[in-house]
Amino acid sequence: MVVLNKIYTRTGDKGDTALGNGARVPKDALRVEAYGTVDETNACLGLARLHATGDLDAALARIQNDLFDLGADLCRPDMDQDARAEYPPLRMADAQVDRLEAEIDTMNAALSPLRSFVLPGGSALAAHLHQCRTVSRRAERLTVALSREDAVNPAALRYLNRLSDWFFVASRAANDNGARDVLWVPGANR
Repeated sequence: MVVLNKIYTRTGDKGDTALGNGARVPKDALRVEAYGTVDETNACLGLARLHATGDLDAALARIQNDLFDLGADLCRPDMDQDARAEYPPLRMADAQVDRLEAEIDTMNAALSPLRSFVLPGGSALAAHLHQCRTVSRRAERLTVALSREDAVNPAALRYLNRLSDWFFVASRAANDNGARDVLWVPGANR
């Protein structure tokens, strides 16, 4: 269990921070940017949940917990050292990706096929889910860039890729299963 007795430590006052393995890196390091953007996604999700109810809110709560798992995974480099670590690091699992895929398929089954791109909007929940989608895409781009420099759990990358798809489909579900989607009309304002 995590115990946080003191919120400020002053250890980052000079612009560095500790990773999960204790190594200190600059606060603008790519790894910190990646898990920081996952945290930003989670904050956006907290706003979306203000408008969610029932099964959708329960699914969003599960994703919020997953995002903390994902942040824990990304803040811990040296995947090759996992077996020797004093405390086994928390890593994303394929089962979390599989759950997202199953939920996407379930939500998508109730939606009519799209005939145009969807503009962010419609209901308040849908608009917030679109914001979650775009921020999670940024987290994915940063994690892909990180994976070119350092080892990243492949399940973490798959989870981020599926997550933005999940937010898109959930936004349509939040728009009365697509009935309130705002569709792009190419060249409408020429």
